[in-house]
Amino acid sequence: MFSPNQADVRRFFCGAFAKHAKQAPMEAIEVLAAQWMQEHPEYTEAFRDEAAALAAVSAPQGGTPAVQAAENPFLHLSMHLTISEQCAIDQPRGVRQAVELLSAKLGDLHAAHHVVMDCLGRMIWESQRSGRPPDGEAYIDHIRTLATRD
Repeated sequence: MFSPNQADVRRFFCGAFAKHAKQAPMEAIEVLAAQWMQEHPEYTEAFRDEAAALAAVSAPQGGTPAVQAAENPFLHLSMHLTISEQCAIDQPRGVRQAVELLSAKLGDLHAAHHVVMDCLGRMIWESQRSGRPPDGEAYIDHIRTLATRD
């Protein structure tokens, strides 16, 4: 299993950003990352300067995963990629349909991803707090509830 550290993640996003800017050949995951980067022009400077991004790796982070994602462009984009990949392979089972329902309700996949990030962050936080594996069923149930709530 691939388990990148913060520096690896920052190098990946900065590298994908640079390749996209130069119109260089990209791996499929880099293309997906570049698509999400285009949705977040406010993060352009963070992705443009790899040296600065790597220098910031040791900066402490506080708050819940959702708060951290809002404040950290690398975590934020990582969560977009995670949700995209979960939907692509429908893992945990049912996540694709739940995200599609939420996206249809909101009329915007990007907005749906931001809501799902809160659900994903909550699942991770609860898993870390309890010392148990992430509860994929509760995660999907939470997304479905948000998608069907009036």
